[in-house]
This record gives sequence, structure tokens and C-alpha cells, in this order.
Amino acid sequence: MSNGALLVAGTTSDAGKSVLTAGICRWLRRRGVRVAPFKAQNMSNNSAVTPDGGEIGRAQALQAAACGLVPDTRFNPVLLKPGSERSSQIVLRGKPHGFLDAADFARLGPMVADTVAESLAGLRRDFDAVICEGAGSPTEINLRHHDIVNMGLAREADMPVVIVGDIDKGGVFAHLFGTVALMSREDQALVAGFVINKFRGDVGLLRPGLDQLEGLTGRPTFGVVPWHLDLWLDAEDDVAYGRVLGRPAPPRGREWLDVAVVRLPRMSNATDAEALACEPGVRVRMTIEPSELSAADLIVLPGSKSTVDDLAWLRSRGLDAVIEEHAQAGKPLLGLCGGYQMLGRVIRDDVESRRSEVPGLGLLPVEVDFAAEKTLRRPTGTYDGVPVGGYEIHHGVDHVADGTPAMFTLPDGTGEGARLGAVSGTHWHGAFEHDDFRRAYLTEAATRAGADFTVAPGTSFAAVREGMLDLLGDLVEEHLDTAALLRVIADGAPAGLPFLPPGAPGAPSQAQGTMGR
Repeated sequence: MSNGALLVAGTTSDAGKSVLTAGICRWLRRRGVRVAPFKAQNMSNNSAVTPDGGEIGRAQALQAAACGLVPDTRFNPVLLKPGSERSSQIVLRGKPHGFLDAADFARLGPMVADTVAESLAGLRRDFDAVICEGAGSPTEINLRHHDIVNMGLAREADMPVVIVGDIDKGGVFAHLFGTVALMSREDQALVAGFVINKFRGDVGLLRPGLDQLEGLTGRPTFGVVPWHLDLWLDAEDDVAYGRVLGRPAPPRGREWLDVAVVRLPRMSNATDAEALACEPGVRVRMTIEPSELSAADLIVLPGSKSTVDDLAWLRSRGLDAVIEEHAQAGKPLLGLCGGYQMLGRVIRDDVESRRSEVPGLGLLPVEVDFAAEKTLRRPTGTYDGVPVGGYEIHHGVDHVADGTPAMFTLPDGTGEGARLGAVSGTHWHGAFEHDDFRRAYLTEAATRAGADFTVAPGTSFAAVREGMLDLLGDLVEEHLDTAALLRVIADGAPAGLPFLPPGAPGAPSQAQGTMGR
């Protein structure tokens, strides 16, 4: 295979584009194909830091792992990080590039088209195949003229498209048919077929519908992927989470350790809690219920894309009082990144919220000043002598009062974060993915909470993630027509595919930009 490509589009958000892309990447890698992931434009507050200090979507970092690659800013050249319902920060090739208001969204495509084109062209030169993930639906007809991530990308790159539909939402055949029928004739010509995702039951019951869909569209369904319990890690956004994270195994001790993660409106990098949920006996809940926070052994304040606004929301719900009572009772409280900033005495923010000086919760002797330049790095250190690492993505710069114990000790002997009794905070994301640190922290938290909880000595987060990627590769291999999929990736969409009326009136005859093959 040489210079192969595929766009995995979806009828809706959360249809399964990210995980199917990761599964195809893992399956191709097993076959010896040099494969890379790509998402031209992502909108998510869950992100990762590349080795060279760039920022990309968390899903693309997972897809890179499926390919056996380290994260690269080319995999996600445009990342939008919503700070409110009307404004997002633009991250271009891994670096902050200003802010975008909803009213100005149409200008984004022309502004970043060259960056997208260069990134994709470079990947296609360096790899045998590039598996691209779309965003939302490919038939957002109000946005088509400026599209750079769905059919606009496919058209310019002459790339075949597979459309994924989530049967769990209902109406999957109508979704698949309607998605194609609302495309222009030129866009439809690139849609090679379909995949149905999250199916439960006897696939034979679907066969009449699959046959009718092919008869109506002239396009096959490449396979039906079953719903699986173990596909929950690295969710693209926190809306994909249920009330309890993961599939917690029974405790090793006599009691469960209850962890409550405050579901902030602008929560970022919620994936921090996933490593905790991999531990047997640790029950992790995303919640805004005061009763669940009060009953928790450990409360976690996660990251936020808008720290000051989320702190105001916390106070408006009365959750600040619940959190303060928890800390005053000597029970463990942890703040991560934006959550850490909220725990301090004061936040001075003229960058994100532009609200100037705002009092924090006052539970740590820390003051935070927001800097115009974002901190992006992958530090290492120790926690009471236990090795740990993480990654940082923040504008806030913390000033910790002299004599306050640090959360982590850096190689040069300086500290990061702060600890005061049972309250601790850090700017580091991803620290709990380090097994020895996670076990040490949970053991200490259980002691402070008075829980009869014992950590499992053999839990490996890296092994859990690799197991999930292998499972995705297995699902692709077992449930998709991989021979047909290989032909499409290598040769493109078949010629002469039928046009489904009515098509999209006014759709462009060619996409904007210069993303040539």
C-alpha cells in the first residue's frame, strides 16, 4: 500500500469516529502498514502535549498510540478549545493562535487551509496510509462552503469516505441515507460505504435493512461493530462519560474508595480521572450532586478551560461550601490544573475571563496570575520519592507561599504544586497514568478518608490502554469486510456510485483551499 487514505465520518457527534479510526489504525499497523492518524480540525478541551511542546486533541494522541507513534502536531493541526458557548481558543500546529468568536467561524477555514494542507501532505509523503477522522457530521450544510475537516477535506485530497452511524441512538438507516442524500453530487461520489456502530443483539436481524440500504444507495455496509463494555478510555469529550467511569472491579480491601469528580461546565482533560477508574475498588463518579460530593472519600476538582467562570458556577450551585466542609473534615481534596488554581487564595485573570482579580476557595496558600503565553511541557519528578511524570497545559502561573510543601519534586530540587494537610493541587495532567504514583496517592487518600481500601499491586494503566487498542483492532478485523476496506483505502471510492437526490443545493463545485494530493 502506498499513499493510501480514508476519511472516517459520522452521522453525528459521538457516533464512534475516534475509536473506529483508532481501530483501523491498529489493524493496519498489525499488517505491517506504516500508518498515521489525522484530524484536520478538532473541537475539544481534552488535549495532549507532544514531545516538542505542542498541543493536540487527546483522541489523536490515542490514535497515534494505535499506530505505534508518539504524538505529533501534524496529526491535529487545528484544535479549537471552547472557553464559552460563543468563543474558542485556536491552537494552530500545537501553539495558541488567538481566539475565535462563533460569529466569525466562517473565516476559520480560509485562515487555516494552508496549515491543514501542509500537514496532510507531509503525512502522506511519510506514511503508507493516513486514516483521517471527520468532525461532527459531514452534512452540516450551513457550514459546507468553509469545511476543511469533512467533505471539504475529502474533496481536496481526493479521499474516499466511510460514514459511521451509531445504532444506539436509533434511526441509524435514516441517518446514513440522509447524510449522503444531503450532499452534493461531487461529495456523494467519494462516499464508499457505511459502518454501523454499537450494535447489541443478533446481527442477522439487521440483514434486511443492510440489504435495503445498499439497494437504495448503491453502497455497501462494510460491517456492524458490536457495543463493547471495555471501550471507555480517552473519551473525546466529557459528554461521553456516564455517571460512573469505567467498569470498576471489586475492591481488594473491605471497602470501596469513592471518588467524586466535579463535572464542571467547561471541564478540560477529564481523562485524568480515567486512570483512577482502572484501579479495582475505586468508584469514580462525575457529579454535580452535593450529596455525592459529601459522601465521597476523595473529591477531585478537574481542569477547566475557563477557571474563573467555572469557579463562579461552583459558587452559584453552593458546591464551594460542600468542598470546604470536606476539606475541614480532613478528607482528601485534589485540584488538577484549573481545579488547583481554584483552591488558591486569589486568581488574577486578564487573559481568559478578563475578570481581573477573583478570590479563590482559600484552601491552599497559592496565588495565580494568568500569563498571555501558555505553558506546554511534559515534566517529570517524584512524589515522596516515587517517580512520576505528566504534562502541563495552562496559562495560570502559581505563586506558592514559602514553606508550603510541594506536590511534586522536580529533578533540580524545586517543587511543583502544593500540599496542605489533606488538600493538594498540581498543574500536571496525566500523573495518575504512572502506576506507582497512583498507588501511593490512593493509599494515602484512603488513610486520610478512613477507608479500609487496599490498592491492587499489579494494575498497569499502560496495559489497560494497550488492551483497549488491541480490542479495537480485533473488532475491525472480526466485524468489518477488511478486504473491501483495504481496496477503498488503496484505490479510493469506486467509480460510478449512484447519486441520491435531492443533493445539497448551492454546495460548492470545489472545496475551498488548496489541499491537493
